[in-house]
Amino acid sequence: MKLLVVIPTYNEIENITRFIPAVMEQIQSSNGNILVVDDGSPDGTGEAVKQMQQKYSDSLFLLERTGKNGLADAYLTGFRWGEERGYDVFLEMDADFSHKPEYIPEMVKQIQEYDVVIGSRNIKGGAVEGWSALRNFISKGGSLYSRMVLHCPVKDLTGGFNMWTRKALDAIDLDKIVSRGYSFQIEMKYRAYKSGMKIKEIPIIFPDRQAGTSKMSKKIFVEAFIKIWKIRY
Repeated sequence: MKLLVVIPTYNEIENITRFIPAVMEQIQSSNGNILVVDDGSPDGTGEAVKQMQQKYSDSLFLLERTGKNGLADAYLTGFRWGEERGYDVFLEMDADFSHKPEYIPEMVKQIQEYDVVIGSRNIKGGAVEGWSALRNFISKGGSLYSRMVLHCPVKDLTGGFNMWTRKALDAIDLDKIVSRGYSFQIEMKYRAYKSGMKIKEIPIIFPDRQAGTSKMSKKIFVEAFIKIWKIRY
């Protein structure tokens, strides 16, 4: 197995120097590498990654982009970069420690049998920490709404801590993805489900970020709920 962890960043200087070593510790036994896709962070995130490349010269890579092109585009760029270089398993995760690196070994274990492994907040054993009741309601409501519209059994459609095999990405067909916002995660899982991929959800505890600023907004949620119908039809 050749694993690539794709980490999109924008102004994550408060997290990235701690996050990369934490991930490296978990992927060394899996022949894993990290690709950071940085959207021109003005806070110096990209420069910090370059400094760390001196230590992780063979396993840490950086794609620097000049503008803020969005999360979906960063992941699609990262997936294609990895496919071109022969990776067969891809893990997407945020750099703010809301996706805990210690879950990676279990995801690697499950990906031996499944095509998609989802770090799920919405199954037994999963939960969120530090969220307001309103934010939690919106998140869980978003997943439930999406499941109902799409008739898709995945419990955590909106989560961004997911592992994909090359087989799953090929079945999804990245060139056909229409979402560029929050609904990207929903569309990816829905396409995998419709393509007959074997999907496994494992429970995770999802803490709110402790440093840096969240990029999520109410506008992004609203756009996602509207886009669901385009994904279905």
